[in-house]
Amino acid sequence: MKKWVVRFLSLLVFNVIVLLIIGWFTPARVGWSALWAGVLLTALTIWIKPVITKGFQSMTAKSASQRTKVGEKLVQGVLVFVVALIVWIVTVVFSGVSVGGWFWGYILPPVIILVGWAIYDAIDDRVEGHAGALYDKATGKKATDATSAATLTSAESAAGKRELQDGLTDEQRRMLDDLGKS
Repeated sequence: MKKWVVRFLSLLVFNVIVLLIIGWFTPARVGWSALWAGVLLTALTIWIKPVITKGFQSMTAKSASQRTKVGEKLVQGVLVFVVALIVWIVTVVFSGVSVGGWFWGYILPPVIILVGWAIYDAIDDRVEGHAGALYDKATGKKATDATSAATLTSAESAAGKRELQDGLTDEQRRMLDDLGKS
Protein backbone atom coordinates (compact mmCIF):
# COMPACT_ATOMS: atom_id res chain seq x y z
CA MET A 1 0.00 0.00 0.00
CA LYS A 2 2.81 2.38 0.92
CA LYS A 3 4.46 1.85 -2.46
CA TRP A 4 1.29 2.84 -4.34
CA VAL A 5 0.64 5.88 -2.14
CA VAL A 6 4.22 7.09 -2.54
CA ARG A 7 4.19 6.48 -6.29
CA PHE A 8 0.82 8.20 -6.74
CA LEU A 9 1.73 11.25 -4.65
CA SER A 10 5.17 11.75 -6.18
CA LEU A 11 3.74 11.43 -9.70
CA LEU A 12 0.87 13.75 -8.73
CA VAL A 13 3.27 16.51 -7.70
CA PHE A 14 5.25 16.04 -10.90
CA ASN A 15 2.09 16.05 -13.06
CA VAL A 16 0.79 19.23 -11.43
CA ILE A 17 4.09 20.89 -12.34
CA VAL A 18 3.79 19.59 -15.93
CA LEU A 19 0.21 20.91 -16.13
CA LEU A 20 1.30 24.32 -14.86
CA ILE A 21 4.04 24.38 -17.52
CA ILE A 22 1.39 23.52 -20.12
CA GLY A 23 -0.71 26.40 -18.78
CA TRP A 24 2.21 28.82 -19.03
CA PHE A 25 3.47 27.88 -22.49
CA THR A 26 0.24 27.07 -24.35
CA PRO A 27 -3.16 28.73 -24.59
CA ALA A 28 -4.62 25.93 -22.44
CA ARG A 29 -6.05 27.48 -19.29
CA VAL A 30 -5.10 25.30 -16.35
CA GLY A 31 -5.15 27.54 -13.26
CA TRP A 32 -6.50 25.94 -10.08
CA SER A 33 -7.82 23.08 -12.15
CA ALA A 34 -4.24 21.81 -12.15
CA LEU A 35 -4.91 20.02 -8.87
CA TRP A 36 -7.89 17.99 -10.10
CA ALA A 37 -6.38 17.60 -13.56
CA GLY A 38 -3.19 16.37 -11.86
CA VAL A 39 -5.15 13.70 -10.01
CA LEU A 40 -6.78 12.63 -13.27
CA LEU A 41 -3.52 12.71 -15.21
CA THR A 42 -1.79 10.68 -12.49
CA ALA A 43 -4.54 8.05 -12.38
CA LEU A 44 -4.57 7.84 -16.17
CA THR A 45 -0.78 7.55 -16.28
CA ILE A 46 -0.59 4.79 -13.68
CA TRP A 47 -3.59 2.65 -14.56
CA ILE A 48 -5.02 3.53 -18.01
CA LYS A 49 -1.88 4.41 -20.02
CA PRO A 50 -0.43 0.86 -19.79
CA VAL A 51 -3.73 -0.67 -20.95
CA ILE A 52 -4.03 1.68 -23.91
CA THR A 53 -0.38 1.19 -24.83
CA LYS A 54 -0.68 -2.59 -24.68
CA GLY A 55 -3.81 -2.50 -26.87
CA PHE A 56 -2.16 -0.34 -29.52
CA GLN A 57 1.04 -2.39 -29.43
CA SER A 58 -0.89 -5.60 -30.02
CA MET A 59 -2.66 -3.97 -32.99
CA THR A 60 0.61 -2.75 -34.53
CA ALA A 61 2.50 -5.99 -33.82
CA LYS A 62 0.46 -7.80 -36.47
CA SER A 63 2.06 -5.79 -39.26
CA ALA A 64 5.51 -5.23 -37.67
CA SER A 65 7.20 -7.73 -39.98
CA GLN A 66 6.14 -5.69 -43.04
CA ARG A 67 7.89 -2.50 -41.84
CA THR A 68 11.53 -1.46 -41.99
CA LYS A 69 13.42 -0.51 -38.83
CA VAL A 70 12.81 3.16 -39.51
CA GLY A 71 9.15 2.50 -40.20
CA GLU A 72 8.84 0.54 -36.95
CA LYS A 73 10.46 3.39 -34.98
CA LEU A 74 8.09 5.84 -36.64
CA VAL A 75 5.06 3.68 -35.77
CA GLN A 76 6.26 3.37 -32.16
CA GLY A 77 6.74 7.14 -31.94
CA VAL A 78 3.27 7.81 -33.32
CA LEU A 79 1.88 5.20 -30.91
CA VAL A 80 3.44 6.93 -27.90
CA PHE A 81 2.12 10.30 -29.09
CA VAL A 82 -1.40 8.93 -29.63
CA VAL A 83 -1.41 7.50 -26.09
CA ALA A 84 -0.32 10.88 -24.70
CA LEU A 85 -2.99 12.59 -26.83
CA ILE A 86 -5.71 10.28 -25.49
CA VAL A 87 -4.55 10.88 -21.91
CA TRP A 88 -4.57 14.65 -22.53
CA ILE A 89 -8.04 14.65 -24.10
CA VAL A 90 -9.52 12.61 -21.24
CA THR A 91 -7.85 14.94 -18.74
CA VAL A 92 -9.30 18.00 -20.50
CA VAL A 93 -12.79 16.48 -20.76
CA PHE A 94 -13.03 15.48 -17.09
CA SER A 95 -11.28 18.47 -15.51
CA GLY A 96 -11.67 22.23 -15.57
CA VAL A 97 -8.85 22.70 -18.07
CA SER A 98 -9.96 24.67 -21.12
CA VAL A 99 -8.18 24.44 -24.43
CA GLY A 100 -7.92 27.10 -27.10
CA GLY A 101 -6.73 26.33 -30.59
CA TRP A 102 -6.20 23.02 -32.31
CA PHE A 103 -2.41 22.89 -32.57
CA TRP A 104 -1.53 24.77 -29.40
CA GLY A 105 -4.28 23.14 -27.37
CA TYR A 106 -4.34 19.53 -28.53
CA ILE A 107 -0.99 18.82 -30.22
CA LEU A 108 1.60 20.72 -28.16
CA PRO A 109 0.41 19.69 -24.64
CA PRO A 110 0.81 15.94 -25.34
CA VAL A 111 4.36 16.67 -26.51
CA ILE A 112 5.01 18.46 -23.21
CA ILE A 113 3.45 15.51 -21.37
CA LEU A 114 5.76 13.13 -23.28
CA VAL A 115 8.78 15.20 -22.25
CA GLY A 116 7.48 15.15 -18.67
CA TRP A 117 7.06 11.36 -18.76
CA ALA A 118 10.62 10.98 -20.07
CA ILE A 119 12.01 13.21 -17.32
CA TYR A 120 9.99 11.41 -14.64
CA ASP A 121 11.13 8.01 -15.92
CA ALA A 122 14.72 9.19 -15.59
CA ILE A 123 14.34 10.42 -11.99
CA ASP A 124 11.46 8.32 -10.61
CA ASP A 125 13.58 6.06 -8.39
CA ARG A 126 15.13 9.01 -6.57
CA VAL A 127 11.83 10.91 -6.33
CA GLU A 128 9.95 7.88 -5.01
CA GLY A 129 12.83 7.17 -2.58
CA HIS A 130 12.64 10.68 -1.14
CA ALA A 131 8.84 10.56 -1.06
CA GLY A 132 9.00 7.18 0.71
CA ALA A 133 11.33 8.63 3.34
CA LEU A 134 8.93 11.55 3.86
CA TYR A 135 6.03 9.09 4.11
CA ASP A 136 7.88 7.06 6.73
CA LYS A 137 8.74 10.21 8.65
CA ALA A 138 5.12 11.40 8.55
CA THR A 139 3.73 8.05 9.72
CA GLY A 140 6.42 7.66 12.39
CA LYS A 141 7.92 4.51 10.91
CA LYS A 142 11.66 4.04 10.83
CA ALA A 143 12.98 4.28 7.29
CA THR A 144 15.50 1.72 6.16
CA ASP A 145 18.88 3.12 5.28
CA ALA A 146 20.53 2.68 1.91
CA THR A 147 23.01 0.05 3.09
CA SER A 148 20.37 -2.32 4.42
CA ALA A 149 18.30 -1.80 1.29
CA ALA A 150 21.34 -2.60 -0.87
CA THR A 151 22.06 -5.72 1.18
CA LEU A 152 18.46 -6.83 0.86
CA THR A 153 18.56 -6.22 -2.87
CA SER A 154 21.76 -8.23 -3.31
CA ALA A 155 20.34 -11.09 -1.20
CA GLU A 156 17.16 -11.08 -3.26
CA SER A 157 19.27 -11.02 -6.42
CA ALA A 158 21.28 -14.05 -5.30
CA ALA A 159 18.07 -15.92 -4.44
CA GLY A 160 16.67 -15.06 -7.85
CA LYS A 161 19.81 -16.38 -9.58
CA ARG A 162 19.59 -19.65 -7.63
CA GLU A 163 15.92 -19.95 -8.59
CA LEU A 164 16.77 -19.48 -12.25
CA GLN A 165 19.28 -22.34 -12.08
CA ASP A 166 16.91 -25.02 -10.79
CA GLY A 167 13.46 -23.41 -10.75
CA LEU A 168 13.12 -23.69 -6.97
CA THR A 169 12.70 -20.92 -4.45
CA ASP A 170 14.83 -20.91 -1.29
CA GLU A 171 11.87 -22.18 0.73
CA GLN A 172 11.23 -25.05 -1.69
CA ARG A 173 14.94 -25.93 -1.63
CA ARG A 174 14.91 -26.05 2.22
CA MET A 175 11.80 -28.24 2.19
CA LEU A 176 13.47 -30.70 -0.19
CA ASP A 177 16.63 -30.74 1.93
CA ASP A 178 14.55 -31.44 5.04
CA LEU A 179 12.73 -34.22 3.18
CA GLY A 180 16.06 -35.86 2.36
CA LYS A 181 17.12 -35.80 6.04
CA SER A 182 14.08 -37.79 7.19
